[in-house]
Amino acid sequence: MSRFTALNYDVDPVFHAANKPSPRIGVLLVNLGTPDEPTAPALRRYLKQFLSDPRVVEIPRLVWLLILHGIILRVRPKRSAALYKSVWTSEGSPLLVISKQQQTAIQQQLGDKYSVKLGMRYGNPSIASALRELQKEGVRKIIVLPLYPQYAGPTTGSSFDAVADELKHWRWVPELHFINNYCDHPLYIDALANSVREHIEKNGLPQKIIFSYHGMPKRFLTAGDPYFCLCQKTTRLVQEKLQLDKNLLITSFQSRFGRAEWLKPYTDETLANLPNEGIKDIAILSPAFSADCLETLEELAVENRHTFLNAGGEKYQYIPALNARTDHITALSNLIKTTG
Repeated sequence: MSRFTALNYDVDPVFHAANKPSPRIGVLLVNLGTPDEPTAPALRRYLKQFLSDPRVVEIPRLVWLLILHGIILRVRPKRSAALYKSVWTSEGSPLLVISKQQQTAIQQQLGDKYSVKLGMRYGNPSIASALRELQKEGVRKIIVLPLYPQYAGPTTGSSFDAVADELKHWRWVPELHFINNYCDHPLYIDALANSVREHIEKNGLPQKIIFSYHGMPKRFLTAGDPYFCLCQKTTRLVQEKLQLDKNLLITSFQSRFGRAEWLKPYTDETLANLPNEGIKDIAILSPAFSADCLETLEELAVENRHTFLNAGGEKYQYIPALNARTDHITALSNLIKTTG
């Protein structure tokens, strides 16, 4: 009799210790990531990983690597480090601090049936390290929730790539559930609407409410990426939930770089033009971000404020990301529970 047929899988101590399944359901929360510290060397490491992702930059590989290493990584880290330093907290990067708060709050709502981990697509803690924590716990079912409400290839798609890159090395691949979009989830829309409603109740109704989403090159849309359409849908659903005049809301796109055409209208150009149209009182939010970060705390709350006020605007108010609001945590926890 061979040693394989003789092995008792139920009682063999070596096999049992290495492969005992856990009854808990693993949850992997994914966000974009952050440098380890607001310094040029840390930004160089972070930007190298981020901008080397072919999902993020779809330029012929050799050409892009020459540009990245020959120009961008020589110039941009120092400038980016100064911006990160302006929003850095005593606890670290705002994105990481808030993401950990979300992880803790979701774990509390879900209870002991689940094991919730946090992984960043770029930087630390990595997606691979978070998955290995679940592997050590013996989790045999994993729900992956990228914290991007609107699917996009450079964010959600890239997160899937990173998960697959890790799991392809596992001997025993777990049951996997990948949530790739929740832009129209009723509880997510409720949380967004609540944040806008609370702002209006406290500060009054502005002349315009701008929904500023992270941008992407227009050719991604023409190639089939649904992100632009999903952003429009989010704005429309919040408008309908609040029963606001649709002309009160503007959907725009921020954070572009390079010379290619990106999704329009551009947030900065919109803000620069509004005062000339008699619009001098606006509120702005960015529903694409589940947690406040450099793009919201510096670009939207500071840089674009200056753009608007310098163009003749008078009142500019930033509505924070949903972060660890209870209604947001409830929405994410519900999404996880109904998936697994």
